[in-house]
Amino acid sequence: MVEKDAVSISLDEKQNVLKQETDNLITKTSDGETNHQQPQLKGNKIPFQNIPETDHQQKIKTHNKGQSGNVEKGMKDRGTYKGKNYKQCTVCGKKFKCRSDLTSHMKAHRNENPFSCLTCGKCFIQKYSLTCHMRTHTDEKPFSCLACGKSFIQKNILTRHIKTHTCEKPFSCLTCGKGFVQKNKLIHHMRSHTGEKPFSCVTCGKCFFQKHSLTIHIKTHTGEKPFSCLTCGKGFLQKRSWTFHMRSHSGEKHFSCLTCGKHFIESSCLRKHMRTHTGEKPFSCVSCGRDFTHKYSLNCHMRIHTGEKPFTCATCGKAFIQKRNLTGHMRTHTGEKPFSCLTCGKDFNQNSCLNQLNYAKSQNKTSQHCQKNSSVKLNIQRQIQDPLQ
Repeated sequence: MVEKDAVSISLDEKQNVLKQETDNLITKTSDGETNHQQPQLKGNKIPFQNIPETDHQQKIKTHNKGQSGNVEKGMKDRGTYKGKNYKQCTVCGKKFKCRSDLTSHMKAHRNENPFSCLTCGKCFIQKYSLTCHMRTHTDEKPFSCLACGKSFIQKNILTRHIKTHTCEKPFSCLTCGKGFVQKNKLIHHMRSHTGEKPFSCVTCGKCFFQKHSLTIHIKTHTGEKPFSCLTCGKGFLQKRSWTFHMRSHSGEKHFSCLTCGKHFIESSCLRKHMRTHTGEKPFSCVSCGRDFTHKYSLNCHMRIHTGEKPFTCATCGKAFIQKRNLTGHMRTHTGEKPFSCLTCGKDFNQNSCLNQLNYAKSQNKTSQHCQKNSSVKLNIQRQIQDPLQ
């Protein structure tokens, strides 16, 4: 211990001497006069590596080299990035302005999550993240938009929201020109052009454009539905779906179409509806050029080109492109026929079959089955009205 203290005191003395020598070297000109224009060095700094090393510098450099070995395992020394100092993670290369930010980041690599939620048990690297998470349980939203009054859990979410009012979209797609408020939204959009799906499910191998989509998909394997309706008990994978469902009980419809006056539960539903008036079809197939009103329709169409059939019948193994096709097919096994003809009373297992029948009747091509049953019903009604007839 005595030797370590002696080395530490000696090192401090050498650092003080080095600081004085370095200050003298920078602030003195070659004539020995003091340079009073030091602030001008901001634009034309003297490269530190060009300054001759003194004996003190060389000794301290050798001493520090041995002491900093453990730190360098996770952190790089300070450098310059866009004219600013930064710290860099040697694991993933991410840069940080402050050492404290880098220290917090390193916990992610070590899987260290010291802050836990007492309500659901979820763990976080930073205390601030836990504070924001707790607001999802308390419904506290301290950050409000002055334009529309909408409130948010975090300030950065409010900042992004404000840009929707100002129409500011600084990130543009070089392929189609579409603008985005956030850079990560642009990155996700670019994958729709490249077809890149970097996130894979380890259970079934299905790939996704976004990590968030993979997280939701994994819950379909685990059966987890963390959001439950207090009214009917129905469970949901996403909070957005739960919020949407809750409005179906309250009858709340804030969003109205200015063209036809129809009301909607969500703004996204109103935007999709407006395309029926404008005829806009913003989603195009890169293979055949066909345009679609909704992204879901494009995704289903793309499976025709790729041959993907993600929905499989557990009874017979038959696969389908769309989930609704699987639902209709399952009724052939269960015998369920929920769609009935109001004219003849015939039941169908798919709504499309009932629609075909109704279309035939609208074209004055009513089936013989309908005519026969209609005449029977008419005779029964006549007998009820006039039993003596």
